[in-house]
Amino acid sequence: MPVYQLIDEYIFPDPALCEPDGLLAIGGDLSKGRLIEAYSKGIFPWYSEGQPIMWWSPDPRMVLFPENFIRHKNLRKTIVSNKFVVSFDSMFEQVIKQCSSVPRKNQDGDTWITDEMKNAYIELHKAGIAHSVEVCFQNKLVGGLYGLSLGGCFFGESMFHTVNDASKVALWYLVDRLSAWEFNIIDVQQETNHLKSMGATAIDRKEFLLLLSDSVKKESFIGSWTNLNDYEPITNNRNQ
Repeated sequence: MPVYQLIDEYIFPDPALCEPDGLLAIGGDLSKGRLIEAYSKGIFPWYSEGQPIMWWSPDPRMVLFPENFIRHKNLRKTIVSNKFVVSFDSMFEQVIKQCSSVPRKNQDGDTWITDEMKNAYIELHKAGIAHSVEVCFQNKLVGGLYGLSLGGCFFGESMFHTVNDASKVALWYLVDRLSAWEFNIIDVQQETNHLKSMGATAIDRKEFLLLLSDSVKKESFIGSWTNLNDYEPITNNRNQ
């Protein structure tokens, strides 16, 4: 199948036309309008410095249904201990910077979070569409994640930790918040053992796109999530 060259208009080919590895198109830009159109169609940018912008829609697609999040006993103990302080949208730029710079196991070379990507998602954050969860220990940022919120879907982009369990705590609080808002799905894009251990599962792209088309029709929570900082996390025994 061909890889499509994007035009100036915010139009994407059908994800069913993707290459076997999920590559759909190249070119275009990372403007707010194009990114919103892409994510709402199950497409996201992923490329390295010096490459053209590449747009992907992998099959299968890794997702986490909030109700399937596995609340492991050891992590529950960490949550109950209150050793971490968790906030939303308070340090978005610091989180995306850490996600781009903290080394990851089995990751070689430069990060895919280029300066162009950082700036694009910071603009989405200013528009109230991209959000972060921050985890602090002793007044220092030690973990977090960021992504986009459209309708009833949260598109997770990246997470990091410098202290054990910090990124898992961020995900725990995110799931709590999205569950309270009756979000349908968390898109985590590609399969990792880490996310699989937390309850994420791979589904067929066709199924994902059907779920997404319904999910993005729901009312979106646009704006800052900082006023959500004060609430008690779920610590009951479901999904142990």
